[in-house]
Order: sequence, then C-alpha cells, then structure tokens
Amino acid sequence: MLRWVAMWCAATSLCDFQRPNHAVQVPLAARTSTIDHSGPLANWRLDEPPDVNSTGHLVFETVSSLLQHWPNTRMRNGHNIVPGTVPAGTLLYHGTGRKEIPAGPEWSALDPQHAMPFCQLGFEAGGGCWLLTLITTRPLKVLHFDGTSAAKTSLGTLDTQDLLAWGEPRRDWMKDDEQRMQDLCAWIKEYGVDGFVRMEMSFEVALCSFASGVNVISFLDVAEDHEPFNPMVVAEVMRAGSQHNRFPGETRVRLDLSGLVSFYDTDLAPSLVSVRFGLERWDHRLQNISQEDLTRVKTRLEEILARPAGHITPSGIDWMALIRVITDRYSERLELMQYLVNSIDNANLESLLDYANKTQVELRLMLRPYILTSVTLPSPSNPNAKESKAAALNWARPVFKHCATTYTHGLDANVMTDSERLLLNAVRDTTREICRVVTGMWASGVVAGIDERLGGGDSELDMETIRAVTKTWKHDLDGLMQWLDWNVWVKCRPACGPEEMCYLTTWPIGFPLDETPRPPRPVPEVDDWKKPQPRCARLIGPYTGW
Repeated sequence: MLRWVAMWCAATSLCDFQRPNHAVQVPLAARTSTIDHSGPLANWRLDEPPDVNSTGHLVFETVSSLLQHWPNTRMRNGHNIVPGTVPAGTLLYHGTGRKEIPAGPEWSALDPQHAMPFCQLGFEAGGGCWLLTLITTRPLKVLHFDGTSAAKTSLGTLDTQDLLAWGEPRRDWMKDDEQRMQDLCAWIKEYGVDGFVRMEMSFEVALCSFASGVNVISFLDVAEDHEPFNPMVVAEVMRAGSQHNRFPGETRVRLDLSGLVSFYDTDLAPSLVSVRFGLERWDHRLQNISQEDLTRVKTRLEEILARPAGHITPSGIDWMALIRVITDRYSERLELMQYLVNSIDNANLESLLDYANKTQVELRLMLRPYILTSVTLPSPSNPNAKESKAAALNWARPVFKHCATTYTHGLDANVMTDSERLLLNAVRDTTREICRVVTGMWASGVVAGIDERLGGGDSELDMETIRAVTKTWKHDLDGLMQWLDWNVWVKCRPACGPEEMCYLTTWPIGFPLDETPRPPRPVPEVDDWKKPQPRCARLIGPYTGW
C-alpha cells in the first residue's frame, strides 16, 4: 500500500491541495454565491475552493458578530443595517453639562458608565455633571448600524449612515453628528423609527425624540471627577463596553434578521465588488458605491421598514441560533487542530507520528456524523499515475456533501425574505468551505495510512508521505481559518491577569482628533487605529495599556 500511497501523492499533487485566496477580492461576475449546493456528487469537488469574490463568509461572520463589542471594535467599518426593537422597561442614560433635556435628536447610552464622562465635560463650561436617566415606555423601533458606527472618523466608520443621510460620506461634516442624526431621523420619520443603535466605547441609542416612547426617571447632578476621560474613567467605560464583547452581546436590543440589509450582498450592491479588489477586510469601505446600488439599498430598507408591526416571516427560522450552532461546533475544534498541526516536529519521528495521529483522530471525530458505512477507500492495486487530484479523492465526496448540507438541506428558500435567502447562502458557503477543507485533510490522512479505522495499520508508514501530508494540513487549515476570520480566535495570548482585561484600541481613546500621528507617537500605534491588535490593559491603577 505504501508504494501506491507515495505514487498517488506525487501523481495527484495532494501535497499542494487547493487553498482559496483569502487576502483580496478580484472583480469578476458579481454574485453572492457561485456554487451549486445541490445536485449530484460531481458538484462536490474537493479541489474547488470558493470564488475569490464570494462574500458569504463575510455575511456569516458579520451577522454572527452583531451587537458584540469585540468584533465590531476590531472591524470598525460596518456593512450591515438591521431593524430591531429596544424593549419597554429599558433604561437609557444621557450625560450633559446642563440640566436640559435635548429638544432634538441626541444620543443615549445603554450603560451609565458610558454616559457619565460626557456629563463631566460640563465642568469645562461651568456647569454641573447632570445624568439623565430614561425608561422606555413601549418597544422602540430602531435601526442598527454595525461596526464602530458612533466613531467620528474618516476611515469608514460613518460610511453607512452618511450614504443614507447625504448620499455620500462627507469628510467636512464628519464630526457634525447632530446634523447626521437630524437627517437620518427625517428620512425614516414616516416609518415610525424611533432611533438608531450604534457603538463606540459601548452601545448607544440615538433617539430621534426624547419626548416619544420614553419617560424621565431622574435628572441628577452627580458627584464626579472634574477631569473627563482620565485613566480611571477610561478603564471604567471600557469595562462597561467589554461586558458586551462576546455573544450574546448587547441583549437590550432585539434584531430582526429577516430584514437584514448587507453591503456584502453582491446582488444588492454589485459595484462594491470592484471597490474591494486588492483590499484586506480592514480596508473594505462603501464610499465608492454606485448611485444605482445605493438607490437599490435604500429602496430595500424602506420596504422592510414599511412592514407592519409584529410582522412574522413565514420561514420562522432563528438565523442567529443556526449561525451560532455552526460557529460553536467548529471554532474550538479548528483551533485545537491548528494547535496540533503546529506542534508537529517533522525532524522528530516520534513527534511526527504522535501529532499526526492526534490530528487525524480529531478530523475523524469532526466528520463522524457524516462518514457513512458505504464510504470505502479505493483499491491501491494498479494505481493510475495520471489520475487527477479530484478523481483520486472522489471516494470522500459523499462525506463532503453530507457535512456541508446537513444544516440547510431541509430549509425552503421559497418562504424566505430576500434577507433570509442571503443568510441561507452565507451559511451554505461557509459550511461548504469548512467541510471541503476538513474532508480533504481527513481523506489525505486516510490514504496516507494515518487513520487506523480506515486503511491504516496494515504496514509500515511512509514517513516522507506523512511529512508531506502534515505540511499540507497546516497550509490548508491556516488558509481556512484566515478565510473564515472568526473573531472568537482573536484573543490575548497569554491570557490577561485578574487585574487586567483584553483590549482593542477603541475610539476615541488613542485616536488623535485630527487623525494624523502626533509626535512622539511611535509608528506601530498608527496601524493600531486601523488594525487593532489585542493587548492587556489594567483595570486597577496604575492604569496602563490604554
């Protein structure tokens, strides 16, 4: 068998298994999904990576990250607009230097720690530190802009709102949030929208009116430090935001994913495919969207907002639950496999065999529900040296298909909204690529004789073949995890101590007001505004790391 394995590996170039291009997008035909997820096994090629322009995995990850502080701080430029409600009985807070209830659109924080630094600014004007506490008297109808959408920067954080309010991002109006809120509120007034949910240091509800749907609980002059945003205050505000870092995130906002509008929907906004060409995800922006696409987006939004209150979609699918099931199933398993593969020492025979076997076991366990008794290894006799890579792995196609379709096979797209069909394709595209890579890794291990349950253990293992297979494993797994780019893998390593929290640079802390480096700020920190990396920051004095 080993002679056949070596010939097969060389002939089929298994050790150069196909890996998708994860870094950039190339402007080809603009389609959300280009893969046929049904039909015969011929459609399930293990050497066919996703189209370079596919965005299903981006829809999947951004939806999975909704209302979570950590991922929306990491990827600041939002691409999703989602209708939702803030339930009755929710407390909202507004900090001000004067005891005056806002007469027009204005922000309110969901956490008091987030509001209080702004009331401290009143000391500079000779006023007090007034904390207004409101309670919602009915469900508030809201729109949620994802990303760090309350950050007043020209880096793309305001693109979604500015396009809807003014038709284009206006750098000269970047800090004019009062005008932005007024124009957004005027646009959606006829649809009964009460405000917008945005995020910076924590989550806020920008209310179109402080006289509708809310009552005043208190308006108090609180005793506070006269220095706004001192290190202690910063640590406390960031701690409040970090409470919503991971799923389920900010639970006081209920989103309706059946009305999701995403700028990653290439049917809705095809002009952005070429705009994203050659760019990393950090740099994805909306500013060069075509007028035709923008009109289409606004029309879709208005149709969604015009739906009657209490609207229930026929599908009844809990999309967030489905997405979380998939994320929970694979995130830790892929991370563990990456650890195992990275632990392999090819120069050490014992390490090579030990970690190769452990990885193969994990691969088999991951695919166990999808490995049917009918799956058998092809005969090693008389191998065809010219056999293609795809043909050599044909025997594993049923596993690939069963794995990739198990979560969506019974779903009826005919009863879904356009938003739900986008989510369906996102789930399909994401699970397909996970299952393609994992099945390919598992199948290569089986053929190499590593899997004792299927084809292994009948003779001596060929160490050179094993080395080649494990090298390919690392290549393919790293590529998959880079393509998925799940925020659950972004963490402080090693973990922070009990007096610290894991932190990503969060606007406005660490952002110069004029958005240009201020000496003697070192160059690496400039990149951290755009591509924040996790680090430990102290919650208890001395307050370092912020």
